[in-house]
Amino acid sequence: MAKYTKSDILKKAESEKVSYVRLQFTDIFGTIKAVEISVSQLKDALDNKIIFDGSSVEGFVRIKEADMVLHPDVNTWLVLPFEDDTYGKVARLICDVYTSYGKPFQGDPRYILKKQIKAMTDLGFAELNVGFEPEFFLFKMGEEGQISTKPVDHGSYFDLSPIDGAEYVRRDIALELERLGFEIQTVHHEVAPGQEEINFRFSGVLEACDNVQTFKQVVKFIARKHGYNASFMPKPIAGINGSGMHTNCSIRDKEGNNIFYDPNDPMKLSNICRKWISGILRHSRGFAAVTNPCVNSYKRLIPGYEAPCYICWSDANRSAMIRIPASRGMGTRTELRNVDAMANPYLALAVILASGLDGIKNTKDDEIIPPVYDNIFALTREQRESLGILNMPENLKDAMKEFRNDKLMYQTLGEHCFNKYCEAKDIEWEEYRCLISEWELKKYLLK
Repeated sequence: MAKYTKSDILKKAESEKVSYVRLQFTDIFGTIKAVEISVSQLKDALDNKIIFDGSSVEGFVRIKEADMVLHPDVNTWLVLPFEDDTYGKVARLICDVYTSYGKPFQGDPRYILKKQIKAMTDLGFAELNVGFEPEFFLFKMGEEGQISTKPVDHGSYFDLSPIDGAEYVRRDIALELERLGFEIQTVHHEVAPGQEEINFRFSGVLEACDNVQTFKQVVKFIARKHGYNASFMPKPIAGINGSGMHTNCSIRDKEGNNIFYDPNDPMKLSNICRKWISGILRHSRGFAAVTNPCVNSYKRLIPGYEAPCYICWSDANRSAMIRIPASRGMGTRTELRNVDAMANPYLALAVILASGLDGIKNTKDDEIIPPVYDNIFALTREQRESLGILNMPENLKDAMKEFRNDKLMYQTLGEHCFNKYCEAKDIEWEEYRCLISEWELKKYLLK
């Protein structure tokens, strides 16, 4: 991440002919919000003088405490070359949200993650590195802009034209991201028709979460430019694979060493890594409502479509919820496979980090959860339970029950965010529960 001062930003805005600035922040459900200003107001923004109505943002505050203040993170300054620059260039700054009394807003997802980063550094660790692997679908749009679920092609893993109809869209997205400073690693068609994956280099956890929000903006913008709709919905089409956002994590110490790596261990994994994994597995049912936050998330987490349904780990088994990729040394990492891109990245990484740290602090050596090498999908429920392998929650209602019962989730999100999140997800489930689906009509209407 570049290191800028307020003076640097003002100079860059002038030299790059920026006329318009978006002050962005994220609500507790992962939706990007923005207050937009003319560049003439940029100095005031950098001096934390831009106020907005927090009562208008779902999950934030009540009418009587509506005034909220945006504190731009100067290191997130980014000129957006894909925006219309007819009247000058557009830039963005990602902001932290403060109260009018000068205190960090307790419901700001970025602040919630920062608290867990501090908890990590207080334990003597330097940085959590995170690499996201977001998947998405490209769908055709109607002549009048109607949204559809018609994939742009019939391709599968690594296909190219003419089977893959979106090769050039992926290319344009990747090149646009590179213009913004992303280091693109792999770009390819995924397993399902119209499904794509673009992976970019890992970074420190806060920057990684900022990046994935930017990534989603760019993907949607470029897709729409080509006449397609990009969707990060976990399971838009029944009967084919859904989209996940595999989340790779490793921790560095103050000397820059990867503390998950132990060259003397048979698996080349440190005891700290195993305790980190154990903590995440023990809290995975509790944090599922955050990493898999919507009704549709649980239609992806079913057997038969490569998505993890069962709570276990392995260094060689892609049916496990946590996989250890083959790379070792500085590349040693844990890959958490249940996360989907509907998750608020800041809250998802806050609960993952809190769970991993809880495992490191409180797991005794004889309590470390061992790896599983069986094909978990081939085991019966009784066989899984005999091995201590639990299921992920099967729907949002069950996930919210586990969420409420996990004290660490309350401690991590804090009273305000925890209660607002519960309230909103209860409403979401009730709305879903009351709907009559097409499946029900086909199944029962003529009975």
